[in-house]
Amino acid sequence: MQFVHAIRRLAAYATGRRLHTPLLLTSVLLLAAVNLVACGAPAPAAPVVDERVAPVAVDAAADTATQADASQEDASQGKDAKDGTALEPPPGVETIALAELPPEALETIVLIAKGGPFPYSKDGSTFFNREGILPSMPEGYYREYTVETPGSDDRGARRIVGGEEGELYYTDDHYNSFSWIVIE
Repeated sequence: MQFVHAIRRLAAYATGRRLHTPLLLTSVLLLAAVNLVACGAPAPAAPVVDERVAPVAVDAAADTATQADASQEDASQGKDAKDGTALEPPPGVETIALAELPPEALETIVLIAKGGPFPYSKDGSTFFNREGILPSMPEGYYREYTVETPGSDDRGARRIVGGEEGELYYTDDHYNSFSWIVIE
């Protein structure tokens, strides 16, 4: 649930408005959870947006003071959900401000927040880091999402890659280089 709140906040920042969880999204998430429990399958890893990397102004008055909100406090202070430490870009990796991303990248972030629908079947699939540019992590740690390229007849070269700890990377050259996404 923390992922849903964090990605909604990032999408709200990207679009300039507060997003409300639609009943359909809640139903889909509940149905997916029931299916995973019933099948005994492990849940797929999804990127969790680190709020320190992507701080988003949120209307606190609209949020109720629930225990779920309290658990989000660590994330809003730039701590990952696992050990409470802040995420930092890996050494040597360039950074890019959210405001510097092309509009299509912001649209992709909004689609991630909504859980789709994505324009390509590969969106949300495992990014294997074969190039070895991103930090080495276990298979399944990274997920990739297409960033539409105007005028392209295929997926183009632009992607957002998200890690389980909340890091988001942007590439516009089909994995030859990556930039850590930061909101300034």
